[in-house]
Amino acid sequence: MGKTISCSVLLGLVSCFCLQFGTALDTITPSKSIKDPEFIISQNGIFRLGFFSLANSSNRYLGILYHQISVQTVVWVANRNRPLKDSSGILNISDDGNLVVLNGKTEILWSSNVTNTAPNATTAQLSDLGNLVLSNGDDAGSSLWESFQHPCNVFLQTMKIGVDIKTGRKVELKSWKSIDDPSDGNFSLGFEHFNIPELVIRKDNQLYFRTGPWNGNIFIGIVYMYTVNFDGFDVVADNPQQPYYITYEYSNDFRLIYYELDSQGKFIERRWDADKGNWINRYPSHESDCDVYGICGAFGICDSSKRPICSCLKGFKPRNAEEWSRGNWSSGCFRNTPLQCQRDNNNGSGAGQGDDEFLEMQMMKVPTFPYRSLIVNGDCKDECMKNCSCVAYAYDDGIGCMLWSGDLVDVKKLSSLGVDLYIRLPSSELDKGKSRKVIVITTAIAGIVVITISALFLWCRMAKHKGRNKKQKEVKHQICSENIGENSIGVKLQQLPIFNFEELATATNNFNHAEKLGQGGFGPVYKGTLDDGKEIAVKRLSKASVQGLEEFMNEMAVISKLQHRNLVRLFGCCVEGEEKMLVYEYMPNKSLDAFLFVYRVINNGDFRKIHDR
Repeated sequence: MGKTISCSVLLGLVSCFCLQFGTALDTITPSKSIKDPEFIISQNGIFRLGFFSLANSSNRYLGILYHQISVQTVVWVANRNRPLKDSSGILNISDDGNLVVLNGKTEILWSSNVTNTAPNATTAQLSDLGNLVLSNGDDAGSSLWESFQHPCNVFLQTMKIGVDIKTGRKVELKSWKSIDDPSDGNFSLGFEHFNIPELVIRKDNQLYFRTGPWNGNIFIGIVYMYTVNFDGFDVVADNPQQPYYITYEYSNDFRLIYYELDSQGKFIERRWDADKGNWINRYPSHESDCDVYGICGAFGICDSSKRPICSCLKGFKPRNAEEWSRGNWSSGCFRNTPLQCQRDNNNGSGAGQGDDEFLEMQMMKVPTFPYRSLIVNGDCKDECMKNCSCVAYAYDDGIGCMLWSGDLVDVKKLSSLGVDLYIRLPSSELDKGKSRKVIVITTAIAGIVVITISALFLWCRMAKHKGRNKKQKEVKHQICSENIGENSIGVKLQQLPIFNFEELATATNNFNHAEKLGQGGFGPVYKGTLDDGKEIAVKRLSKASVQGLEEFMNEMAVISKLQHRNLVRLFGCCVEGEEKMLVYEYMPNKSLDAFLFVYRVINNGDFRKIHDR
């Protein structure tokens, strides 16, 4: 709808054709018609009625347009579904008193289609509000037909969108098919009374968007209406037996503003910006997929800040998990557990209150089809609890208590403001939530304790290992600094591994008596097995032994100095506090003397040594 009008002089000349016999510029009479490209202009030059074409199209239409702005802006089209194919169009008042659009063959492409008892006195006048009114003198100026009662896709000031209960006639917007085709599109906007009035958009006659209930000042499901001043709007719906409608009217300073239902189903405000020389779009009805009616199905909730945007209300689960996994949420959700009052009823125990409770959900767009109760806020909960079919309630100062039965559809989480919604659930479902919180908190605390203990244990282990390494270094230093006599021996001793007491205690099963191989003047000798499977013999210096560190060092020096394949090898030593141990190679076939000599006991304990040749 954006065709620039650059020939203002030409428009002024064309408008002169409308001056016939002193009649007004804004009026059509039976003797004065409009031929393409003629037009009439409202009294103060705000709107004009005439023929036009759209960009990318040669079709001609009769319509009402803003007159004094540079961008072609159409607000109403007469023959939207039957365009003219050339410039032969004529608008006149027919013999029966109807407004008609004719083509060059005098075929009627559009008609006001009313019954007129005084066709000769009929006039059609274009007002500064953009309303084309057909009337005659016999009815004292009352209208026979108005373009405001048959709108297209534009909602202008003082226009009334609603329903006349007595006649059943609806006044609603109908979108264009596309930006270049004004024929009927897929979307319509109307004002539905339901139990509480709401504006709704339908797609192919199915609910597509709803504003939430009207509370006397705003539609409570639209976030920006809580913060933006919409004082010009008014809803008349007090008497269900009378027509109900929504309208708006601003001061003259805001005359260049209107609302449009576009071809994509969005309802937007359009305000003229003189500095930019164009219309500015504001406050669209649809800002996310969550604005599409019922996208999450029954008992689903939509939150545009989450991914995926749909989830089930607490206490409910998907009806078709496979569809939900594919992003199709239309099947909705169902309860995990029946309400307690339903179980009581099934058991024949009456419709008592049972153990049901209410879950509070803040900043919500309430579900569709609430019914209103006149009770005060504090009694909403009791009112709902008394009725087992009541599944939710909410309260708004301008509306009062809102109660729901049946499925909850079109529940949406708002980014701010909104209404607190209370969902009825079995107490067991709320307890699950509390239990989950306790489990999470307990798990978190336990995790912290385990991590702390593990860290402390690791620190102690590292400290112990560090101390042990230090002690081993000190032992090596002590061994190597002793006066053993030869430097080469000191070097060999320095190369010996140092075992720790814990390692040798483990290898000998805590120096178990069963592992004891024998005992000498130094102390007992135990068999042991290291972690790598190597078998060892551990000589442990006895505390009762008369031998001390000097003898211990001498033995180490001698054994480390003597290296022969027939002599036992020294693997290492251990010196920790009072403990001094030598670690030898284990000899499973006993010592050499067992092979050199054989002892036999003869004659009352007298022994004879026999040389085994």
